[in-house]
Formats: sequence, structure tokens, C-alpha cells
Amino acid sequence: MFRTMMNAKIHRAQVTEANLNYVGSITIDEDIIDAVGIAANEKVQIVNNNNGARLETYVIPGEHGSGVVCLNGAAARLVQPGDIIIIISYALVANEEVAHHHPTVAIMNEQNKIQQLLKQEPAGTIL
Repeated sequence: MFRTMMNAKIHRAQVTEANLNYVGSITIDEDIIDAVGIAANEKVQIVNNNNGARLETYVIPGEHGSGVVCLNGAAARLVQPGDIIIIISYALVANEEVAHHHPTVAIMNEQNKIQQLLKQEPAGTIL
């Protein structure tokens, strides 16, 4: 049996751009996705803290060090620049490996720079 487990999370990133005319996806600063282990074209879930919207899309690497977090295509209708979002990737983990699986969590600051990098999300996290 396999379980779908959180593998990486970018917590409280700020949307820098919403581009309705792009084909689709989310563009994220490549430094951020490298730090948490999200790959180009990987499926991610986006949770908008401002309006409760949830959506799935795939990742396009953005310019290193730019802090870019841009929702493209139809997803641009669900966010506004300045919205705070959570970006989550998942992995299928064999049942016997679940106890040893530790996701990477990046806690972001207001400039979309990693403030803290965790290998486990603390219980009862309030950030």
C-alpha cells in the first residue's frame, strides 16, 4: 500500500504576479523550489489564505533570487498580487516508509525569501 504524503511545502509565500494570458502553471523562484526539493513540471496544490481558493497546477522555475511567485493562466483568476499562499507537493510513500518520511517546509518572509527551513512541521504550528 502507498500513502499520499506531504513532501514539500512553501508556507506563506506572497503572490507577486497573476498572469491570465499565460498557458498555465505557477512560476516560482528556482532558489525556493531547489531548497524544498520541488521539481520543474511537478504537480502542486495551491491554497490561498486570503480567499480560501484551492487549486492544482504544475511548477515552472522562475529566475534565481527573484522571489517570483506568479500564478498563470486560469489560476490567475483565483489570486491577486499580495495574496498569501501555501504551495504543497505530495509524494506516494510505501506504507513501511511512512514513519521515516520527513517533508521539507520553507517558512517564507514578506520578500519571498526563506526565513526558516524545517525537515518536519511542528505540531500545532501557528505562524
